[in-house]
Amino acid sequence: MSEQVKALPVQKSTGSATHISWHDYLELTKPRVVALMILTSLIGMLLAVPGVPGWNVLFFGNLGIALLAGAAAVVNHVVDQKIDTVMARTRKRPVATGRIAPFDAILFAVVLAAVGMIVLMWQVNEITAWLTLASLVGYAGVYTLFLKRATPQNITIGGLAGAMPPLLGWTAVTGQVEGHALLLVLIIFAWTPPHFWALAIHRKEEYAKAGIPMLPVTHGNKYTELHIVLYTVMLLVVSLLPFVTGMSGGIYLVGALVLGLRFLQYAIRLLKGDDRRVAMDTFKYSIVYLMALFVVLLVDHFVFF
Repeated sequence: MSEQVKALPVQKSTGSATHISWHDYLELTKPRVVALMILTSLIGMLLAVPGVPGWNVLFFGNLGIALLAGAAAVVNHVVDQKIDTVMARTRKRPVATGRIAPFDAILFAVVLAAVGMIVLMWQVNEITAWLTLASLVGYAGVYTLFLKRATPQNITIGGLAGAMPPLLGWTAVTGQVEGHALLLVLIIFAWTPPHFWALAIHRKEEYAKAGIPMLPVTHGNKYTELHIVLYTVMLLVVSLLPFVTGMSGGIYLVGALVLGLRFLQYAIRLLKGDDRRVAMDTFKYSIVYLMALFVVLLVDHFVFF
């Protein structure tokens, strides 16, 4: 670990010593998830106006949004500490292993959120700051603290908080909530259930062990797979709305159809085969789908500009 910057040792509850590194704190912020959010935020900024917005809003807008998103992720680590210890994909997280104490993590989250709000209020605009804070509260508070443990529709309802970045990017540039920005939110909102339910099928036993009422745990695989197909069809229809409303042109239409039909193919294959490997393939493709869809939308925007 010579490449890591080490700090003072801390004691676990077992009495053994470990070291906290900058990488542990970075991991708390879920950088891959935040990176995808910033991609959609950036695209929201670029789609909001003709041409390219100024560097000030591009830099400070995305910085503030990333800091608040990271703060929400840190809170998620703390709240889900016990759950993370029984799931293979999360049991090595810094709070779950005791490398970072919950109090230290919460303090870190408060600092990130405070700096993020200052950046957005000072360098961007108030509406973006408050909407981003509302997204933090929605994800870290409403979803993580309540919905995740309360209902198998947790991700359907809670997905709205994660769908906000394109709107945040849009308002950072325009200072207004506009219809086309809400279409981008709707696309991510429709994408979220089939994305997470595919992962939930693959990790069904772990969610059951952790006591999380994900749809495959409460209603079974077939029920979940049918709903993945239905939501994917809905996503395909919703993804065409930017073309229907005149927000985009033919390049986006073709891209949305190709990407959406491929997603539907994965969903139908999963329904027919009920295979955990196909579920993971569907989950992985869903990430590629969202990134590619927004990139195609961006390409279409500048080609027809």
